[in-house]
Amino acid sequence: MTDIETVERASGTGIPVRGNDIDTDQIIPARFMKVVTFDGLGQFAFHDQRFTDKDEPKDHPFNEDRFRDASVMVVNANFGCGSSREHAPQALVRWGIDAIVGESFAEIFAGNCLALGVPTVTASADDIEALQNYAEENPDAEIEVDVAAETVRYGETEIDATVDDAQRKALVEGVWDTTALLKSNAEAVARTASDLPYVEGAE
Repeated sequence: MTDIETVERASGTGIPVRGNDIDTDQIIPARFMKVVTFDGLGQFAFHDQRFTDKDEPKDHPFNEDRFRDASVMVVNANFGCGSSREHAPQALVRWGIDAIVGESFAEIFAGNCLALGVPTVTASADDIEALQNYAEENPDAEIEVDVAAETVRYGETEIDATVDDAQRKALVEGVWDTTALLKSNAEAVARTASDLPYVEGAE
């Protein structure tokens, strides 16, 4: 039987990525989508924001060594807008991101994050600015995202956060990974399939 992973909380050091309306083409440029698997996409996350046409590094938090082990990204409003490419959250996960806290997220981007078990948690603009400043000034300090309790804790501070009801239920109850869910109920799936007239040889 396959274990189903629940995501009640995520924690790690933070990385602030500032700016509203950061779209999926900025997160992973389209030319890097010609891949058979998502492996290796992490190195191309925010590529055009991080490098010039001559591959010279620009100022960007993803280029800074002090944030290299960060796993909690802190963003502003409408993050992940634009095309629905699932490569965007895939690139972030492969870079090392486990949770994203922001003012707001594009709906499809948040759904694609959920499919990977990555919570997208929202908080007020003032709280986000304070958290970005904290991550900027304390790159080695841990930030805890409590999905079940809808809070974000850092230092001596705890802020109220919001997790979409359906997302919170899926993460906390471990039903976000539909493949694992099907595998964990293989016998029930086989019984149902055997009753379907258009499925032959189901066991």
